[in-house]
Amino acid sequence: MSIKRLTQLGVPIGIVGIVVMLVIPLPTVVLDLLIAFNITGALLVLLVAMFVNRPLDFASFPALLLVMTLFRLALNVSATRLVLLDGYAGKVIDTFGHFVVGGSLIVGLVIFVILLVIQFVVITNGAGRVAEVGARFTLDAMPGKQMAIDADLNSGLIDEAEARRRRAEVHGEADFYGAMDGASKFVKGDAIAAIIITLVNLIGGFAIGMLQRDMSAGDAVTTYSLLSVGDGLVSQIPALLLSVATGLVVTRSVSQDDMGSDIVRQLTQNKMPLRIAGFAALSLCLIPALPKIPFLLTGGALLLVSSRIREDSTEVKALEAASTTTGAVVPDTPENLAHEMQVDPLGLELSVDIVDLVDQGSGGDLLDRVQALRRKVAMEIGVLIPPVRTRDNVELPPRTYVIKLFDIEVARGEAPAGTALAIGDYLGSLPGEPTVEPVYGLEAKWIPRELSSQAELGGATVVDRTAVIATHLADVVTRYAARLLGREEVRLLTDVVKRTHPVVVEELTPTQLSLGQIQRVLQDLLEEGVSIRDLVRIFEALSLTAAVTKDHDALVESARASLGPAIVAPHVRDGAVHVISFEPTLEQRMLEAVRPTEQGPVLVMDPVLAQRVVGTLAHLLLEAENSNLRPVLVCAPQIRLAVRRMVRPAIERLPVLSYSELTGSAQVRSVGVVSGEQVAQVVS
Repeated sequence: MSIKRLTQLGVPIGIVGIVVMLVIPLPTVVLDLLIAFNITGALLVLLVAMFVNRPLDFASFPALLLVMTLFRLALNVSATRLVLLDGYAGKVIDTFGHFVVGGSLIVGLVIFVILLVIQFVVITNGAGRVAEVGARFTLDAMPGKQMAIDADLNSGLIDEAEARRRRAEVHGEADFYGAMDGASKFVKGDAIAAIIITLVNLIGGFAIGMLQRDMSAGDAVTTYSLLSVGDGLVSQIPALLLSVATGLVVTRSVSQDDMGSDIVRQLTQNKMPLRIAGFAALSLCLIPALPKIPFLLTGGALLLVSSRIREDSTEVKALEAASTTTGAVVPDTPENLAHEMQVDPLGLELSVDIVDLVDQGSGGDLLDRVQALRRKVAMEIGVLIPPVRTRDNVELPPRTYVIKLFDIEVARGEAPAGTALAIGDYLGSLPGEPTVEPVYGLEAKWIPRELSSQAELGGATVVDRTAVIATHLADVVTRYAARLLGREEVRLLTDVVKRTHPVVVEELTPTQLSLGQIQRVLQDLLEEGVSIRDLVRIFEALSLTAAVTKDHDALVESARASLGPAIVAPHVRDGAVHVISFEPTLEQRMLEAVRPTEQGPVLVMDPVLAQRVVGTLAHLLLEAENSNLRPVLVCAPQIRLAVRRMVRPAIERLPVLSYSELTGSAQVRSVGVVSGEQVAQVVS
């Protein structure tokens, strides 16, 4: 039989054996062996609890605690049976009853009571309370932890596999503390059972000795009472070990090391407390009545340990910073001035009171999320955004952050310290400051961070400050992606494509188009929210069109045509794309009104008619959005760009697609048609 099979059958067989012990008498030799196993097993559990790095590493502890408690009670029943029947329960119990307590019933009872007080009053009550509070806090924090995992996943800080692992860990932690809350009741019940069993043994043994065995009162007390006390001590020692293990597990915080390493490191991380304690121990030697040697040894040991500790790392860092500050001043050379004059493409400035968001020492992870944001943007829209220059700004109002593009402010928001952003419709009962979510314009409120769980139970979505800033920054980067795509970024993207598709790049540039012309095409695609990640298809389409014409608008439209399914995909909802279109007669009038200009094709229409068309589109878009739809406007390819230029100033959020780009979409559903009659009815 394999080892795995043995481990699967071992626990069920052991539990069945425990049940058998409750009803079948055991020989004294077997009882001695099981008692030794019980004490050793409890010691092993205690040591394992001390060496785990986090409570979840010992997830089987609640079930193990129940099994070992049942095992110990079964041993109590077997020992009681032998004590009352034979007046002898093996060498282990006999030794504990005579040798360990010196054969004195009073001493044995006192030690037994002290062990019960330590276990029941001190350790078990404390561990039970910690387990209860830990279970409640873990369950309350569970929605917030899941929201944080989702925020990290959406920002690109973690992948799907890591998100699943963290969610499983959160659920496992909640289940563990819930189980520990119940398991702590086993320990408390075990202590009560030990008292009752010992009293039953004392009274029953005294009665059996005098009534059945015709023993004198003194002999009955000597024989049965010492055995009962020995049985109680044998059971209370492993019970005490398991109680201590329970306390260690529920009070263990998450760490990278075992408990012993953590305690030693944290007690010896600073020499000053050790020195003070050492001198205090030595000063006690001045009291005449106290012995000198114990305090001299203790104080000397503490001073010796303090002398071996290195300087505190914080002090070393402060000294290094001071030496750096007092160093030579960097001269204002032309090279240094030129470097400082450079404008950062993307910047994030924080007011002084929210700089903790970037301080990793205090738990701030904004820099990590910003780093992950760059990867997320690259994967979604294909743009290699430059590093985000993050700095503090003492001139900003409190709790304010500013997002800058080429040193020009483009967005501003707030992130008050000690708060979280609650988003929802029913926030009136929550204390806090009303605000508006910076990206989607939703009603929100800055609430105290401690009320996050309460807000989530009320149906609100709670987002931490870091996620708010990261989401706002992602929105800014997406909206201004075209401006962030510089010539150098285009060259880098072209070199990447050249490694895998050299023929495509060599045919296109520099023979047909320059990097500048390619940059303009990519920027126009980004302006309309089109991802440029599939550069191979874009370059192939540009190469075919450039062989016929170098017209910029024609190049853009050919690139869009090659990306048709990718352009439509973000607008598909429930397997369909919802569209607004023009009536054929109106579309024909618009085709006749297209005129080429130096800035590209435009619609030369009557201003009143054009304004009514835009007004009708805005009305249809609003009706669709009220039905929770996100429609697109579709038209003939010949007028798509001109229509986009007419619609964009008034309705920027309405995408304009051509019929050719809808090819291959799952399903097209019309949510409105702009007709000549509708346009005539709309008041400008």
